[in-house]
Amino acid sequence: MSVRPFREIHRRQSRQISVGDVKVGGDAPITVQSMTNTDATDVEGTVAQIRALEEAGADIVRVSCPTKESTDALRRIVPQVRVPLVADIHFHYKRAIEAAQAGAACLRINPGNIGSRERVKEVVQAAKDHGCSMRIGVNAGSLERNLLERFGEPCPEAMVESALTHAKVLEDEDFHEFKISCKASDVFLAVAAYMQLAEACDYPLHLGITEAGGLRTGTVKSSIGLGNLLWAGIGDTLRVSLSADPVEEIKVGFDILKSLGLRHRGVNVISCPSCARQQFDVIETVKVLEERLSHISTPMTVSVIGCVVNGPGEALMTDVGFTGGGRGTHQVYINGVPNHRLKDEDIVDHLVRQVEAKAAEIEARMAAESEAESPAEPARVSG
Repeated sequence: MSVRPFREIHRRQSRQISVGDVKVGGDAPITVQSMTNTDATDVEGTVAQIRALEEAGADIVRVSCPTKESTDALRRIVPQVRVPLVADIHFHYKRAIEAAQAGAACLRINPGNIGSRERVKEVVQAAKDHGCSMRIGVNAGSLERNLLERFGEPCPEAMVESALTHAKVLEDEDFHEFKISCKASDVFLAVAAYMQLAEACDYPLHLGITEAGGLRTGTVKSSIGLGNLLWAGIGDTLRVSLSADPVEEIKVGFDILKSLGLRHRGVNVISCPSCARQQFDVIETVKVLEERLSHISTPMTVSVIGCVVNGPGEALMTDVGFTGGGRGTHQVYINGVPNHRLKDEDIVDHLVRQVEAKAAEIEARMAAESEAESPAEPARVSG
């Protein structure tokens, strides 16, 4: 029995595929993706953006490849980055073949919009030859005409039928290394479609609320939609689609996973909204602190609470805690235990030092545990 059963999420069991060296589905961690918004033919600019996404923690990055020039550029981009790249392909089946040859780890396609069965067969063969997986990308805004005529409008049933029809095309070619997305900008439609799709197949699912909006509104919509699905155990990889810097998509994606305890990367700051009881400027402190701690990838939790009403209780569950006290004397907690007091010193600078020290301690412990778990090499006998 779990100590906290109310926090348990039981993930849907799916097949596992590979996107380059990243596993998706099965018991693999839920991966976080984004997409470049540079022209792929601008190799230098695209590589710079991919590296920024890598630094933010991206597991997979998608690059749009609509032209022969862009797939040629992809061949030069792939060797310069660490993360596996997904080539975004629409309509032109030759672009998919070229992207596979150029080193793409995955092809994002709709089998139904790249032409005849013979063309699909050629794309599948290229994927097999070059070790590519695929993503079948169904979108409520681009459903097939026959489905719209039959169902009247985009609906969960139409989206799931589209996905399964495309999946059958690949299955008929004996290709099973693919995941499926079923996106909509309407939260209700997307969630319902994904829930039906999760019941209808065992392929890994790529989650997203497409065209979610700007940074604030898009984050809210994505958190509601993706949060519902992830809480239900649905989803193996995700993208938060924002009209914002792609790096923000990675940050929000990890924040959603951290909030559900599904994946941990970096510092999770627990802070109060502030009120008249606060003994320091909570809002400005947290704003600057999050910026100053953005370089830390070690999973850990920090609480920053303005007064003693909730501060000590929140600190019990954190690696580093900070509670505002009267007359400018504040309490610092380490591992949930009161450690020392702070007075007449910059709060942010002090907390950054405490968090960095704690991160180093956690990393050292993890390294020691990993070394202890590794089997020792047998002693070599000379002679």
